[in-house]
Amino acid sequence: MKKQYSAGSTLLTAFFALLSVIWIIPVVEVLINSFKANSFVNLEPFALPNAESFVGLDNYIKGMTFGNYPFLQSVFYSLFITVMSVALILVCTPMAAWYIARVQSSFARIFYYLCLFSMIVPFQMVMFTLTFTADRLKLNTPYTIPFIYLGFGAGLAIFMFTGFIKGLPLEIEEAAAIDGCGPLRMFFTVVLPMLKPTLISVGILEIMWVWNDYLLPYLVLDRTKYMTIPIHVQYLKGSYGTVDLGATMAVIMLSIIPIIVVYIFCQKHIIKGVAAGAVKG
Repeated sequence: MKKQYSAGSTLLTAFFALLSVIWIIPVVEVLINSFKANSFVNLEPFALPNAESFVGLDNYIKGMTFGNYPFLQSVFYSLFITVMSVALILVCTPMAAWYIARVQSSFARIFYYLCLFSMIVPFQMVMFTLTFTADRLKLNTPYTIPFIYLGFGAGLAIFMFTGFIKGLPLEIEEAAAIDGCGPLRMFFTVVLPMLKPTLISVGILEIMWVWNDYLLPYLVLDRTKYMTIPIHVQYLKGSYGTVDLGATMAVIMLSIIPIIVVYIFCQKHIIKGVAAGAVKG
């Protein structure tokens, strides 16, 4: 029986190792082609750079200076939108989840189910109405689009926070109330510190989503004034619609490096937080 278990574990390990390699191949290809001349990217996309095809950092310089829109400005908008959106989600959704978990009312249950329902509604069903509403409410700038991200990111965050809060001892909050803590003070000094694993998990997941998102900023923002990095990549075109694939690969590599670094350092917190929010309550 023990041998069968060991053989099964070995097969699973080998399978997931192979799957990991398959998933990482596109990233490796982007990195390799970012150092090759454009013609060689088209003709030999899977070949390693050689003395003839290697261009050093030229693609990176070209990608950052191409066109009339500064790449660093796109970086600023992507960074600002990501930081503000995630900050709003991490401040507002734990409060809502705490209310749902502790207040046993029909309103709380209906609100919770509506949040869950928002997770399964395809974005394509609401994108045209959303664009119209964002224009009417002046939410079509990098400084206001975080409120839209709050609405779309609330479903998953509330689901995870609610599951974790239901597993927290209620006696701790009761003791704080006896000591004179009001609701706000209790949340920020008692409840919020205990949510650290889920806060980190939700934060990382939302960062990866907002930073890489293309469709929502493309539909909502005025692209003549504001471009995030994914939108900037699309506009790396020359005359007659020609695309410099080498420069495009370089810009894509610059955009995914921060997320890869964040994920590598924080992946253990994602597993802990998802497990805690999924099994408790």
